[in-house]
Order: sequence, then C-alpha cells, then structure tokens
Amino acid sequence: MSLLVPLYIHPVEDPAAWRLLTSAADHVYGVVLNPGDGPGRSSDPAFVSAARALRDAGTRVLGYVDLAYGKRPGTAVRDDLDRHREWYDVDGCFLDRAPAGTAELRRCRRLVRAARRRGAATVVLNPGVHPARGYARIADLIVTFEGHWTTYLSPFVRPRWTSRHPSERFCHLVYGVPPALTGLAVRTALERGAAVSCPVAGELPNPWAAPPFALLRKAP
Repeated sequence: MSLLVPLYIHPVEDPAAWRLLTSAADHVYGVVLNPGDGPGRSSDPAFVSAARALRDAGTRVLGYVDLAYGKRPGTAVRDDLDRHREWYDVDGCFLDRAPAGTAELRRCRRLVRAARRRGAATVVLNPGVHPARGYARIADLIVTFEGHWTTYLSPFVRPRWTSRHPSERFCHLVYGVPPALTGLAVRTALERGAAVSCPVAGELPNPWAAPPFALLRKAP
C-alpha cells in the first residue's frame, strides 16, 4: 500500500493527524502541504514544523500549487513554487487542477520545468482524469481519478497508453469511502492500474481534513 495524502487541516487544529503521518512513512508516497490554497501569504511556523517532522521521518513533502486547469498565470505558479521551497523546504510539488488536453501540454511542460529548476525532485500532476499521454513524460505521478466513492464504483476504462507505464506512476484519490471498505478501495485502485491511492471517508467541501482510515488502522 502506497498512499498520497492530501492533509488539508492546520497542524494546530489537529496535531494528532500530523503525528500519525510522521509515524507512517513506510506506507506514504508523500504528503501534500497546503497552508492556504498554496503556500499562503506568509510562512506559517506550524506548517514549517510539520514539514520538518515529515522530512525527518523520511516522508516526501509536496507543496500544493493550483494550476486552474492551465488558466492560472505562470508568474503566480512560479511564485507559489518559490514560496513553498523557501518557507517549507518541500521535496516536490502537487500541481492541482492540472490540465489534461494536448493543447495545454506545452505550457504545462514549461511549468514542470520551472518546478524542477526550483528543486522539485517529485512532481505530481492532478488533472483528476486520464490526460493526454504526453503528460506521463513530464510528471513522476499522475492522479487519474479524483472523486466520490459512488462515482468510483462505476465502470472504469483507462486509455491503452497507460499500460506502457508502471502502476506506480498513477494515483487515485477517492473520498466518501466507508471506513469498512477502505481495503476494497485500495485493491480497486491496484486493479485499475494505480499503485498509489488515498481513500478517505471525508465528504465535500473538504474531504481531505483527516488522514485515510488505512493509516488509522496501522497506527501504533
């Protein structure tokens, strides 16, 4: 089991959730750090400490950056990348609401290169769907599903090009998962070609306010 965990709750509000992640490095692909829909307006000491604890535990810390499906100005994206690196010393980035079409691929490639130049060792793209195949050449991990468990139960078809890449390159983020079905959600992701996943019980507007139940079951 490899979990990509977006934990969108302040460390002061739920310190136990952040402590759990530091104790679960063996099961975590990475943790998405999102102080304020990105790095926020200024460095937050609580997130600085949380990021340091995760890194010390051997867990990747990925700074959240919104691409607005390719419509966000490049200067704003690069500023967020700089702030994440300067304030939180992140290992990489989680590029949310990434575009998926071929028309946006060139611009997205430039933004990924900008992230690499700023020290991002790991780049995760989250279009939430299967993008055009060229995106697989620029990212380390692609989130090809993000949505509710009831939607996840629908028939699933993945493009033929995905079979040319190892399942470790793909991730499914599923919310609204009944805790008793967490194991089924992880197995379903594997069967659908995604070795990385994160099934959570949370619901909109913020389903990522708590760690996945899969980690809670493994807590010491």
